[in-house]
Amino acid sequence: MAIEVRPATLFADVKTMVGPKRPDANVCWCLTYRIPSKENLSLRGPARGTRVAELMKRGPIGVLAYDGDEVVGWAAVAPRADTTFQRNRKIPRIDDLDAWSVWCIRVRPGYRGRGISHALLAGAVAFARSQGAPAIEGYPVDNRGEKLDATMAYMGTRALFEKAGFRKASDTSSVVGGFPRVLMRLELQ
Repeated sequence: MAIEVRPATLFADVKTMVGPKRPDANVCWCLTYRIPSKENLSLRGPARGTRVAELMKRGPIGVLAYDGDEVVGWAAVAPRADTTFQRNRKIPRIDDLDAWSVWCIRVRPGYRGRGISHALLAGAVAFARSQGAPAIEGYPVDNRGEKLDATMAYMGTRALFEKAGFRKASDTSSVVGGFPRVLMRLELQ
């Protein structure tokens, strides 16, 4: 299997990865950290997908992994300044560098366990670098190799980020699924 990671430019493929099975469902659409909390909470059902389509008009909002023509994975990546991480009380801003953030990595069921999350993280790094990012950050859980509930695995693990060359830059006060989140950073310039 040769996985190709590309900027997310096709709405249908983004919808496959982060959209709902039912049009009226209030799933995340990977908007939670991308838009202000008040707006995120106010968007219901199809309005969530409409907001994603609006954001995509400005350019890619992440990267997608493909196995041939089949979309199999997603990673959200954007300048930290364009996310709620910029003002997050639990995940510190460690300096004034215009770092980018990667915060959601999803692989479709049936494709998990094949290294696609590694390809997605590498693709997110390459995309951020191509956009001139001086550094990229992630906020994974430090599960110390313990099993992680699949519904809470979207932020990745410390081990995944370390394998991609990221280094721990800071602790956070955020805890997910009983595990602490850490701020991991990779300098790009």
